[in-house]
Amino acid sequence: MEGTQDSATKRREVMALTRSFRETVRTRAQRDPDFRIALIREAVEKLIDGDVETGLSILGDYVNATVGYKTLAEKTGKNPKSLMRMLGPSGNPTVENLFNVISQLKEQEGLEFDIRARHT
Repeated sequence: MEGTQDSATKRREVMALTRSFRETVRTRAQRDPDFRIALIREAVEKLIDGDVETGLSILGDYVNATVGYKTLAEKTGKNPKSLMRMLGPSGNPTVENLFNVISQLKEQEGLEFDIRARHT
């Protein structure tokens, strides 16, 4: 039983941390447009760099903190739960669906991407 209690305690701590992080992101995103733009930019950069899991996670954080899945679903014509799965930890959206989501988020923020290639 002691091992079970330790495991349960750890899960509660992780859940509390996650909830606190999401609230922190939401609060900052609501008051700071530059932060919202930075979230989208970082997500797209991660996706382009091949870190799909992180890119999708950041997009999910952005959606949770701003537009919400219900509104995004209305704009994309997708089911909210499908969007949650797409942007979740094991998400595997099609390119069409992913670009549709990014397009809607860009539109919401009034963004236009300027992608440049350069040697590093």
